[in-house]
Amino acid sequence: MTTVTAQQREATQRIFGSLFGLIRDDLVKVEELLKLQLRNADPYVDQLVKHGFRLGGKRLRPALLLLAAAATGTIGPAHITLAVVMEMIHTATLIHDDVLDEAAIRRHLDTVNARWGNKSGVLLGDFLFSHAFFLSATLDDAYACQLIGRSTNIVCEGEMRQIRSGGNLDLSEAEYISIIDAKTAELCACCCRLGAHFSAAGTERVDALTRYGRNLGIAFQIVDDLLDLEGDEAVTGKSLGTDLEQIKPTLPLIRLLAKLDPTERTTVAELLRSTSGNRRERLLPWLERSDGLRYAREQALSYARAAQDDLLILAPGPAREALHLLAESVVRREA
Repeated sequence: MTTVTAQQREATQRIFGSLFGLIRDDLVKVEELLKLQLRNADPYVDQLVKHGFRLGGKRLRPALLLLAAAATGTIGPAHITLAVVMEMIHTATLIHDDVLDEAAIRRHLDTVNARWGNKSGVLLGDFLFSHAFFLSATLDDAYACQLIGRSTNIVCEGEMRQIRSGGNLDLSEAEYISIIDAKTAELCACCCRLGAHFSAAGTERVDALTRYGRNLGIAFQIVDDLLDLEGDEAVTGKSLGTDLEQIKPTLPLIRLLAKLDPTERTTVAELLRSTSGNRRERLLPWLERSDGLRYAREQALSYARAAQDDLLILAPGPAREALHLLAESVVRREA
């Protein structure tokens, strides 16, 4: 396990926590409902689900749902339930991702697959998915179930498309954006749409907040992919370099390959396909000499600014300001 200081461990939580002050009491309700739902009479299953609960991290998606609700109306009981549902689905995707990536650490903790094996990781993810849909059905609202089901399908499609893209060094930037739109941004967009819809917001504001969530999610994933290349595991709290191990073409790498001449491209391709354990260290000089890292940061910032523009339809207020600042913090985070 990576050793980190308490200051490093709490840095990201402080940044996001300061933005979520407006909804702090509602996030407490979300945590309480999560704890209530993630209990099981069987000691082994109970241990697994509680560990999965701790892997959730920033609670970004529940916060998006609640802030979208606050920006367009008032937060009600349905919002709390839906925030828990979306956090369960997000956590399930993380657990399945860790199995696919053979990751050992997340949120400074052992991943489920590292501690209990792949079978338990897959089944815990399935457990959270099914429980989330059961909980959403308690609202007796077909719209919520339909929207969440559609978004979850899109996320799974995105993950399958990413697996297929592994090793494809000809993947275009547009194809990459389409994949991360599905696998990451879709849930953020869904959270914002649910928050606004269940506050009875008009169609224009619901659509604008959905776009906000999508642009924010794309920016978030680009930064995540940057951190996989140049981040510090002691700060991020998760296994890094897994994209390179599976030769996933992320935006910095796509940009680098596009800028190389044929001889250089062959050299970098051989580096990526080597079995060396230090591919990340060997690739970083190439990325630093090119504009791959800088370009990816600029694109993340561009999507964050687009998200901020999506908020202009909303009346000024604390919730809109929190969403505006959240877009900035997403692209400047280190974890």
